[in-house]
Amino acid sequence: MEATDSRDNTILQRIARGDVSAVDDCLKQYGGLVWTLASRHCSTADDAEDASQEIFVELWRKADRFDPDSGGEATFVALIARRRLIDRHRRGQTAPDVVSINEAVVDLPDAGELDRLELSEEAAKAARCMKKLSDKERRILALSIYQGTPHSSIASFLEMPLGTVKSCARRGLLQLRECMKRPLSTEAAR
Repeated sequence: MEATDSRDNTILQRIARGDVSAVDDCLKQYGGLVWTLASRHCSTADDAEDASQEIFVELWRKADRFDPDSGGEATFVALIARRRLIDRHRRGQTAPDVVSINEAVVDLPDAGELDRLELSEEAAKAARCMKKLSDKERRILALSIYQGTPHSSIASFLEMPLGTVKSCARRGLLQLRECMKRPLSTEAAR
């Protein structure tokens, strides 16, 4: 069976409607893609199998969010897979290669209530600063920062030139940095 019968009848749309046969079609169509991504990010075959299962469960749950006008079905599957693999990595179910400084600070078990409140305020300020970016910059940074999507995949997903994606990301990050440098009272007034 083809990946899509028509623009309005993709595999994921069929899954979202409860079509049981679409589950098998999805496994046949995207099993190789999911397995390849999982095996690249997992240290053992058992981890890759577990990750693949988690990815397909996530696809079933989020199938209704797929919009064929926003990008291809394979791109959506790859983005869900990548996000799930990053989540697994962060949860420590796979051996982490690198831990960022920010994650290490957040995960300190002896961080006091004052530290947690300060981090919460910083996160709220960062969210307010993100809202001040253009829609394009905000979307590119959200895909890059929150989902860990590389610029080349963002360019493909958003159907933009890679240089434009990189320029928007850089411009957005510079604006975020300037916004975050401002005192909270100055930032709130803008």
